[in-house]
Amino acid sequence: MLKSFSIKNYALIKDLNISFPAGFSVITGETGAGKSILIGALSLLMGKRADYGVLMDKGRKCVVEGVFQIDELNLKDFFRKNDLDYEPETILRREIIPSGRSRAFINDTPVNLETLKTLAARLVDIHSQHETLELSRSRFQLNVLDAYVDKPDVSASYSEVFNKLSEVSKELNHLIAENEQIKRDEDYFRFQYEELAAANLDEEELTALKEREKFLLHAEEVTRAVTLANGLMNENELNLSGLMAELLETLTAVKDYLPRIEELVKRLNSMQIEMNDIASEISGLGLETDYDRNELEEVSERLNTIYHLQQKHHVNSIGELIKLKEEYVARLNGITMNDSKIKELSGMKAQLEKDAFRLAGELTEIRMEGSKRLAEAVTGLLRQLGMKDAVFNVSIEKYDELTPAGLDKVTFLFTANKGSDMKPVSAIASGGELSRLMLAVKSLITQKQLLPTVIFDEIDAGVSGDIAGKVGNIIKSMSLRHQVIAITHLPQIAAKADQHYKVYKETTGETTQTKIARLDDEGRVEEIAAMLSDEKVSKAAVDTAKELLTQ
Repeated sequence: MLKSFSIKNYALIKDLNISFPAGFSVITGETGAGKSILIGALSLLMGKRADYGVLMDKGRKCVVEGVFQIDELNLKDFFRKNDLDYEPETILRREIIPSGRSRAFINDTPVNLETLKTLAARLVDIHSQHETLELSRSRFQLNVLDAYVDKPDVSASYSEVFNKLSEVSKELNHLIAENEQIKRDEDYFRFQYEELAAANLDEEELTALKEREKFLLHAEEVTRAVTLANGLMNENELNLSGLMAELLETLTAVKDYLPRIEELVKRLNSMQIEMNDIASEISGLGLETDYDRNELEEVSERLNTIYHLQQKHHVNSIGELIKLKEEYVARLNGITMNDSKIKELSGMKAQLEKDAFRLAGELTEIRMEGSKRLAEAVTGLLRQLGMKDAVFNVSIEKYDELTPAGLDKVTFLFTANKGSDMKPVSAIASGGELSRLMLAVKSLITQKQLLPTVIFDEIDAGVSGDIAGKVGNIIKSMSLRHQVIAITHLPQIAAKADQHYKVYKETTGETTQTKIARLDDEGRVEEIAAMLSDEKVSKAAVDTAKELLTQ
């Protein structure tokens, strides 16, 4: 139960404190007085996003605080799991500082926004006109049905299995995709390795190939030169070797007669030895200059193969290509397929799918049975709310695939007029009809949810006259089980409340503030009479107000 609520420096509120007892409390006030500001501030405690623009004084922080009586709500496990101090009177606080950041606290302990939101959702249910629009959405309708049938264990079991199925499916798909990539990589690595292995590379080969190519490109020129040199040295009649021998013989015959000649003979002897050696080598060159005319093409192809591999792999040497080949071998040896894990996960997925379909089937049975009871209960309440010919029904269709909520698509069907075809709630045009339908639904599901506090923000939109009184009766009956706080513009509803608060604006100098006051009996008569009147409050309005308060 919300015991008290305080607001500081929020929109038009400078400093405001409200205490709420149990039962049915109503808040009224003129349009623009600030009723929506109260809901906005309370929404901060529910985890709504904070906005720096709400600060009344931009130089001071905004503080919104609620004190809740929680000793009967079985929340100790929540506090233990979140490492929070448990107090029977728990304080939720939200602060917005001038820099724009917000902070959340539970019993003065800082918490993240999600923790605050989770706890607040178990303490308060705020129903606004916006939520009435949610009634047209299939997911909301499914949630309403589940709340009404109140079988949380089956829903929790299904959710656990479905979430596990989703995790396993995700992991399985990842491994299958990874395996496919591994196979592609293996094919790539194997191709690259086999190409390098087939090249039969040798680090010393490139230099020899280059030299051989250079010779082969000039082989004919080299052959002609060697043949000519061999002729000059050995084969012509006046060859160099013969001339050198004749020269040496001529000078040797007279060396004893002139000392200089003896010195020349010695030098010529040395030259003859060297020349004979050269002549022999030149003679042998003929064997080295032999070549096959197809060899140049073979050498060029081999060099092209090496150059292609170097360019392809962005390296500059055969040594680097050999090292790369060894790396591909290592990668191939290191490849491990996920086949066994995929087989294991596939088995898990099949079993989880089986369990999920079984639990989804249980949910469907529960929902089918509960839908009939919900339809009867809502139809009965709608007739209490003045819609004597209204009929409400729940349609359940099947999805082909599992969803986070099972296999069921829930659609609320409704007609307000006898003989008219039932249509989806989304087709309801009347705001008053939609408001009464939402109230009927809320009054039923809050019984199941056991939320201590329910807040209605103008649930009575589109409602007036005698129907307003019936709406008030429904809300009043809800307050026997819950603390109910309703913001309303209808006197018939305000008169049903146990406590009445008035929101009003007060201007002092250049400043306008929103304030709230709890009305006494006389104040309630005056406020309800004012709600019944156009401008001036008449005696008839006062008498009607008194009559409404006594009903």
